[in-house]
Amino acid sequence: MNLRRLKAVFRKELRHVVRDWRSLTMALAVPLLLLLLFGYALTLDVDRIPTVIHDRDGTAQSRELAERFRGSKFFAVTGVRAGYREVERELNRGKALLAVVIPRGYARAMAAGEMARVQVLVDGGDSNTASIAAGYADGLVMAYSMELRNEWMERRGAGELKPPADLRARVLFNNAMQSKNFIVPGLIAVILMLIAAMLTSLTIAREWENGTMEQLLATPLRPQELLLGKLGAYFVLGVADTVIALVAGVGVFGVPMRGSYLLLAGTSALFLFGALCWGIFISTVARTQLLAYQAALISSFLPAFLLSGFVFAIENMPWVVQQVTRIVPARYFVTILQGIFLKGVGLEALWAPAAFLLLYAAVVFTVASRKLRQKVA
Repeated sequence: MNLRRLKAVFRKELRHVVRDWRSLTMALAVPLLLLLLFGYALTLDVDRIPTVIHDRDGTAQSRELAERFRGSKFFAVTGVRAGYREVERELNRGKALLAVVIPRGYARAMAAGEMARVQVLVDGGDSNTASIAAGYADGLVMAYSMELRNEWMERRGAGELKPPADLRARVLFNNAMQSKNFIVPGLIAVILMLIAAMLTSLTIAREWENGTMEQLLATPLRPQELLLGKLGAYFVLGVADTVIALVAGVGVFGVPMRGSYLLLAGTSALFLFGALCWGIFISTVARTQLLAYQAALISSFLPAFLLSGFVFAIENMPWVVQQVTRIVPARYFVTILQGIFLKGVGLEALWAPAAFLLLYAAVVFTVASRKLRQKVA
């Protein structure tokens, strides 16, 4: 391998990237745009649930329960409705996700030490959000009922009623329990996979379409030199995207960075190199830019978004799909990013996904080199 020829290809491809302002703008602006869009718009937090209350009891105790819902950060009470029809209308129109119905006799049952029933109606269109909202409502009602029961027993000299178990939860790594701390690191993997594969997937195909590949074949360039030279230019661009994503994630969204920057740089370089090689492989197989673009979108962005654990938990997927995720490199990079950002762990805990990225980069580079050699020959 001749270092001089390698540098010449690198400079040529880097100049092409700089002169093509559309591709350059897309490569640098899209990561920031995706981070801002997903970081602010995409959230897995279930709070401020639109709630309506139907108080049929009209007592001080029922109004106090309604105030508990108003004072909770998980519920946004939009109003008190006078009847079931109004409650159903709010749920049907989508203006309310949850409705609390306090029946007649609620205060009387509580005062007598009997079981007081409260009805909660939940819009189950989004089953995950509905189950979480119902759990929040159940916990709030049970806590308030326990307070009233203790007051009732103290007035009768029976002492305070203590629960049979005392659960004290301690949240590790993501103390604020904000979904952005989980989403933003994973989004870095999706962005790098998208940008790297999409840009490099067009480079060889563009040479064939423009008729410049014949000129390259007339030079003494070797396939590895052509491959590494083209990869080098886009690797620089990928490093810039990584820095942009890191600055935006830590500086704009306040995602904690507890791990090693050196480990982050090394694993990011491995993942980026593998993604670039995959794009080159696609570009070598597909001789048209349109076909290469479509193949890169299907084989890089969609698996990284859907099968990496970035948004959807892999543990909840069907068994067959879980096995498919084992060959998605973004899955392992998402694990590494979350471990570095949130947990602050080192290579002793992340060596397995890092080893997969190394193996993936080596295999894809070898396959892309052989395919390019066949095309050149």
